[in-house]
Amino acid sequence: NGVRSLDEFNKRVRDGLTVRLPRSAEESGEAGPEGDEDRWLWKDGVLPYVVVVVDELADLMMTVQSEIEKPLAQLAQKARAIGIHLIVATQRPSVNVITGLIKANFPTRVGFRVASKTDSRTILDQNGAEALLGNGDMLFLPPGKSDTVRIQGAFIDTADTDRLLSWYRERSAELEAEKDGEVARPGEEADILDEVRSHEMDEASSGIEEIAGDWDELFRAAAEVCLSHDQGSTSLLQRKLRIGYGRAARIMDQLEGAGVLGPQDGTKPRDVLITMGELDEICGGV
Repeated sequence: NGVRSLDEFNKRVRDGLTVRLPRSAEESGEAGPEGDEDRWLWKDGVLPYVVVVVDELADLMMTVQSEIEKPLAQLAQKARAIGIHLIVATQRPSVNVITGLIKANFPTRVGFRVASKTDSRTILDQNGAEALLGNGDMLFLPPGKSDTVRIQGAFIDTADTDRLLSWYRERSAELEAEKDGEVARPGEEADILDEVRSHEMDEASSGIEEIAGDWDELFRAAAEVCLSHDQGSTSLLQRKLRIGYGRAARIMDQLEGAGVLGPQDGTKPRDVLITMGELDEICGGV
């Protein structure tokens, strides 16, 4: 009745099932006398996940490479099964820092903007990170995949971090008082997410209302053109609305500012970010 992962262990604890103690505990006599049913029972509740962050790996590799490289690789090999999330970061992505042994044991990688294609290949085994825009623009390499995904990271300042930690501390205290081993019930998590989304939509709506008075009179028509073609470009608006380049370019900027279209990506058409129903909410009948 042993377990192979932290998730399985915690599930058995929550279900009130017995969990085999480690062999070292049995041998030391902590498991109780032979024949005692409590011999197999773990009574300390669920075990938490552990997040280990190693910031600036380059400094460690420069000073104590022989002492850090092998233990780090061993920890990465076993971390997933025992509930440890290992995050390693460096600002100097050279082969002397991100060695083959370390890279082989980290299936998930993230690359921000780097100085050269060589640095990009060191992190992701492919080019691309050298062309990123910075400010959270990144390439994400999922485990088991060979193609990267371009995503945008959010900047979290100290105030946001403190607010999140305070919320988790309060929830932890409440749950401990209730003698509940789980972090949050699914219904409560959904309520929290709904509250956050509602707050974000209210903020976005207030911002849109402030600038809506400056929208071009063809704003709604231009947005509908982009939605019907599932893309947006200045030339498309010129052709469909029969307007000049300058006016079409201004409307494109307004559509991006309102969240209808994504940012410009070279000469490619812009992505449409909303649905027709969401456009009705943004325009408010305009």
